[in-house]
Amino acid sequence: MERRNFFKTTMASALGYTLIVKAPQSLANDVKNPTSLATIKSAPNAVGIDFNSIMKNFALECDVCIAGGGLAGVTAALASARKGAKTILIQDRSHLGGNASSEVRMHPLGVNAARLGQREGGIIEELKLENAANNLTLSWDVWDFMLYDKCVSEKNLTLLLDTSLVATKTDGRKIISAMARSDSKMSLYEISAKIFIDCTGDSRLALEAGAEVMSGREGYDAFKEENAKYDDIGTRQGSSIMFVSKIHDKEVPFKAPSWAKKITDADLKFRGIPEHNLGYGYWWIELGGIYDAIRESDKLRFELLSIVMGVWDYIKNSGKYPSAKNRALDFIGMLPGRRDTFRIIGDYIMTGNDIEGGWKKFDDAIAVGGWSMDDHPKEGFYATDKHPCRQDGRVPFYNIPFASIYSKDFDNLMMAGRNISCSHVAFTSTRVMSTCAAVGQAAGTAAALCVEKSTTPRAIRSDIAMMRKLQQILLRDDQTIIGIQNEDAHDLARSAKVTASESIESSKPENVISTVTIDLPNVNNNRWLAPISSKPWLKLEWEKSLQIASVRILFDSWHVNVTQSSLDDYLSTMHRGAEPRLAKDYNLIAILPDGSEKVLVEVKNNIQKLCVHNFEKISIKAVRLDLLSTNGAINVRVKEIRVEA
Repeated sequence: MERRNFFKTTMASALGYTLIVKAPQSLANDVKNPTSLATIKSAPNAVGIDFNSIMKNFALECDVCIAGGGLAGVTAALASARKGAKTILIQDRSHLGGNASSEVRMHPLGVNAARLGQREGGIIEELKLENAANNLTLSWDVWDFMLYDKCVSEKNLTLLLDTSLVATKTDGRKIISAMARSDSKMSLYEISAKIFIDCTGDSRLALEAGAEVMSGREGYDAFKEENAKYDDIGTRQGSSIMFVSKIHDKEVPFKAPSWAKKITDADLKFRGIPEHNLGYGYWWIELGGIYDAIRESDKLRFELLSIVMGVWDYIKNSGKYPSAKNRALDFIGMLPGRRDTFRIIGDYIMTGNDIEGGWKKFDDAIAVGGWSMDDHPKEGFYATDKHPCRQDGRVPFYNIPFASIYSKDFDNLMMAGRNISCSHVAFTSTRVMSTCAAVGQAAGTAAALCVEKSTTPRAIRSDIAMMRKLQQILLRDDQTIIGIQNEDAHDLARSAKVTASESIESSKPENVISTVTIDLPNVNNNRWLAPISSKPWLKLEWEKSLQIASVRILFDSWHVNVTQSSLDDYLSTMHRGAEPRLAKDYNLIAILPDGSEKVLVEVKNNIQKLCVHNFEKISIKAVRLDLLSTNGAINVRVKEIRVEA
């Protein structure tokens, strides 16, 4: 059987999703769900009532329509809008961020920067750096608001919150429009677009259109992957509910509800609870790998909450955690964070074999991944005889191919997030949110390019020149892609002579035009360093005068841990405030053909890695970067400077 047809889901069923494999539903029976007392039946029609009679109808047109406002959807929308495409982002919640929002509170993870030399880069790095600098208490609500602010501040982006995608109109291989509904606003939207991007995680847009999807584990025979024998064919990873606790100045008692699961030592045999990590728990409170995580979400929520209450009861009242006596719950998630539902089949299905080395052959790389191949048992928390995960971290990083982020069935359907085209083994790594966000930026950028060139994602993939153009655009915007160099003919810095006031740690000033921005730790082949105490400068000079209108500076920001989190272990190492090694204050000086100088830009209190400065076109002989201070580090670091007309 061809890999593309190994699993297939259609929309033939009037009830919606049709799972290929029906797994036994055998979660523990010792927790009684009150909702099970009600009999729930399907009702195709509700006795002649027109539920749409009070709804107001809207017809919207855009270039790019994105469904799903998790981190993949946010970065896709920002990337698309920033490239000039009129973009609409649909989100079914009132919060952006998906599993990284205040509703779920799972921290975004991805590439281990200490192994590669940098993180994912691009928009997700921008978001993390801004959050670190301006959200010093790491408030989840402030993180949510920052994502909202980024979206509503983008002039080409329209945000529809509390709005669910419910249907599509198609014509052959093309999606014509998407229908979305907001009951809280009594509004129905028909959204016409040139490109659609499914960032729902559950592949809802693709399923509504009738695109082919995959679900669950395929087994070893499908792709001959080493890690594919971990669990039964058709089963999946589960969903988790998180909680947060805080310390108070007096003892706080806790009484569990009657329906809380009674936790025993046996339940926690492979799920230790360190006394220093009682503030944020626990990703392994997970269920749903043998359930329908979508349709049975109410049941999963109840059982997960029963475990949360039981675990907290164990922490508070077992007598094993004396430091917990002054702790009280501050947040209890009510929205299970889903991991594993449907994946959309693209022109290429990325596999675990690709992660283990096959990625090196990709000529269409658009993003980097680096999380371990992290699989979880299908029974989740109830797999008490197993460790809660199996992490294969042999592979430190890899590239993700463009052919895995557009649908094979529709010419204008793309995807980003945990629903990209990959096997379940590959999914166990690509599913983490920083990786999803990096893919989102690639999808949004490609969508805008498709609109600009009146073409399709598949046509871009098939055209070597166009594929290279997409990669160069991404690289220019600080997307991390292994093995891709700056070949941008519009970058005038590549022909400049570069000098500096001084250089340290074996770095050289010309490193800022080396065409590569990745350096392994403690290697300085592609960055320049100097002590900030000497107020160093870096100068680019040309033999003949030329006109310029933009300078792009890439500083260096991977050295400290920055992400939104409540995990005690992370918080103890997390930097609060602007990343210390970033230049804080600096000036950009134009040296004119007559030798005089003109200040192009004066920057105060910079907190970002990628700094883009546009100005009126000016004729220059050289440009100089005067560095005045960092955000705390003794040395300043510059990875790249690009100069454009």
